[in-house]
Amino acid sequence: MSGHSKWATTKYRKGAQDAARAKVFAKLIRQIEVAAREGGSDMTANASLRTMFTKARDASVPIDTIERAIKRGSGELEGVRYESIAYEGYAPSGVAVIVECLSDNRNRTGAEIRNIFNKNGGSMAEPGAVSWQFERKGVVSVASSHDEEKVMEAAMEAGAEDLSDEGDRWLLTSEPSDLMAVRNALEEAGMEPGAAELSMVPTQTVPVEDEGEAKKILRLIEALDDHDDVQNVYANFDIPDEVMATYEG
Repeated sequence: MSGHSKWATTKYRKGAQDAARAKVFAKLIRQIEVAAREGGSDMTANASLRTMFTKARDASVPIDTIERAIKRGSGELEGVRYESIAYEGYAPSGVAVIVECLSDNRNRTGAEIRNIFNKNGGSMAEPGAVSWQFERKGVVSVASSHDEEKVMEAAMEAGAEDLSDEGDRWLLTSEPSDLMAVRNALEEAGMEPGAAELSMVPTQTVPVEDEGEAKKILRLIEALDDHDDVQNVYANFDIPDEVMATYEG
């Protein structure tokens, strides 16, 4: 089980859902603006925007809010211009970390991300230092109450490459270009998919058995994730479920 999927589960369990929801909305809106700016406002021709639209609707972002974000991104309304920046670094125990940001001030964001690493026992690294340990994949989740064979049958025909058991859900991975096809195939088979997003999936993981070290790693990941400019945090830790369950932030 990858650090990405375990961390998502931990965040969900931690609660504070109202505050978390507001932060998720803000981050999704920013991603929509960037997708519209880079590829235009036509969702039929802009796959990134289409993916972000679906993700925002799955998170219950209101349609009018999404439409305003698209208009800001495409230049129909005035708005702040954001640029995509990725930072790489290490958490305690040598865990590889990738931090994806959207920022209107590269220097400020870089300094703040570096400070978060330093204050939480991690360190920034040069571009490319850890990214080779990850692959860009499409990731779709669906409730584990659905039969495994039926999930596989529907998803594999649409391009899914792998299925893993994450306890309360199945996690399907695919090539990025097949993400929406896998999601749509699950819907057509009568299975309501959960998150459907592009993700950086670790190709190798770092086992972390020590509870103290695990908590240091998770505190760093949480601090990064809480930064307003941060859109996604990926890490290649492999922490046992019983240790994850003890984490309270």
